[in-house]
Amino acid sequence: MTYFQRLLVNTLTFIGLTVLFPNMVHVSSLLTALLAALILSFLNGFLRPILLVLSLPLTLLSLGLFTFVINAGMLVITSNLVGANHFGFSSFGSAILVAVIMSVVNLIVTEHALQKYTDE
Repeated sequence: MTYFQRLLVNTLTFIGLTVLFPNMVHVSSLLTALLAALILSFLNGFLRPILLVLSLPLTLLSLGLFTFVINAGMLVITSNLVGANHFGFSSFGSAILVAVIMSVVNLIVTEHALQKYTDE
């Protein structure tokens, strides 16, 4: 899956989660969702690897579940950079739920893309 496809999937996931959970996730427009997906991709590329290494003991003790907390932290940082009026979450718990859902969506889309390329 290319970078732009992943960016599109994350943008559509943000919009979909806003529709499914209007009291938990707020995205003001499609452009805001695209900006949030872009910022999240940069944070995941540069900040997330550092946090994963620093939190390795906690991640091992929690059998990998602490990764969802790191992903939720990335979403909260994204919300702060985009602006809480345009993109945000009602609580950190809702950010964790969004992180879990986004992980599942990205896993499904990535597996589908891999299966498509291996079948050819």
